[in-house]
Amino acid sequence: SRMRTARPLPTGRTHPRMPEHETLDRNPSADSALPQGKAGKAAAADPERRCILTGAHASRDALLRLALSPDGEVLPDIFAKAPGRGAWVVPDRAVIDDAIARGRLHKALARAFKTGAVRFPDDLTARIEAGLGRASLDRLGLEARAGNLILGFDRIGDAIAAGRVSLLLHASDAGADGIGKLDNRLRAAARGSAFVLPAGRAEISVALGRENVVHAALGDPGAARRVAVLVQRWRDFLGLNERTVDRDETRTGVGTV
Repeated sequence: SRMRTARPLPTGRTHPRMPEHETLDRNPSADSALPQGKAGKAAAADPERRCILTGAHASRDALLRLALSPDGEVLPDIFAKAPGRGAWVVPDRAVIDDAIARGRLHKALARAFKTGAVRFPDDLTARIEAGLGRASLDRLGLEARAGNLILGFDRIGDAIAAGRVSLLLHASDAGADGIGKLDNRLRAAARGSAFVLPAGRAEISVALGRENVVHAALGDPGAARRVAVLVQRWRDFLGLNERTVDRDETRTGVGTV
């Protein structure tokens, strides 16, 4: 299906990461490490979920799961692996904040969990944002350790020219000139997607264990998809992607700039 072009994030914005215990985060499932073909088959067999706030249907990659913690508090389940009953919402901070303010989230959760005794933290959306960011950067770190990451402006440029870039990423504080040059090369190559991450070079560098990471790229299509799925959901939550009625179309693979 048709891919949407990601719109760049204004430079200079970073997002702090929260302690691990403040969400129900777990490591990605084994499916997330599958080659693209196998992961695609697993996704195709996975039924769609329904957002309890908007009624929209989409795959689990395109939605966000909320689950009950052991002490009865509703928390983000970023990888949708927490045991027990869960509820799905669109990854859209504005929608969730509005639902909280109007009392609609509490009512929807009460229906989903079949109890009126539901509670969630006051900073729920901040925890979601931190969890999505942590998941994206941790995945990027895993791909770096697996040798799937291309770093450095010149090396990335050479890889684009050789047709070996499936996903191109920029720090939020990367210079507009550098972003433009690499994006234009990728566009000319008619291959791959490009995103500006909602994180600055300092945070990205820490996640990768490298110094001054401004641009990064992935050549392997499977690795690119694993990162792109998480990054797109993170950007969705912050309102940085184009909105689509069927959010599934941005989760079927890596498209073009």
